[in-house]
Amino acid sequence: MSRFIRLSLMAACWLAIALQSADAKRLAPIDELRASFTVGGDPVPPEIFRDMGDGDMADSGSIIVTIDVKAATGSNLYADPIRRNGDWVSQSRQDPHDKNLTQEEAYRFIGATANKLLVAVTSYSGGGSGVFYTLHILSAEPGHGIDSDGKRYQRLNVTTIRSVPLGDRWDGDVRINGNIIAITTTGGVPGGHDRKPSTRTIRAERP
Repeated sequence: MSRFIRLSLMAACWLAIALQSADAKRLAPIDELRASFTVGGDPVPPEIFRDMGDGDMADSGSIIVTIDVKAATGSNLYADPIRRNGDWVSQSRQDPHDKNLTQEEAYRFIGATANKLLVAVTSYSGGGSGVFYTLHILSAEPGHGIDSDGKRYQRLNVTTIRSVPLGDRWDGDVRINGNIIAITTTGGVPGGHDRKPSTRTIRAERP
């Protein structure tokens, strides 16, 4: 492939991203969030999923279940660089307790169900050999708060409704049909990539 063609493809790719960002900014904030999992054209920080349970394997359920993603996007708390790799969005940081380990959180936004719940597949690594995948079913709702000066402001609250562990180094696909989520597994640990594909379905429903 010639250098000119490569540059043209790169330019087309960046133009598509810019147009997508411009389209997102024309939507109402909650509609943009539900359509593309972005806030003002910027991806929601992947590390929110670490705090919503991916990074806590000692407890049986999430403790932090709701995050204001409008406040989280562009915040100091989630300031680690955000990278895109195809459909995946990721962040990484040094483990605060062991500088020899690097934590990485990533997600692939699947889309919205018919009843406006959001579906994402996440991966989390604490720095060891394991990479643990989870399917998240989320609600996204507008909210309001009052700041320290007494002024009202808008929130965009994302809440974990259900988390389904997919396993270490999972490989497969997730599709939405109405309110049904189909999870096809083709590889992972144990079993590797030679396992026969299997599909399970779950219903996206509000509690």
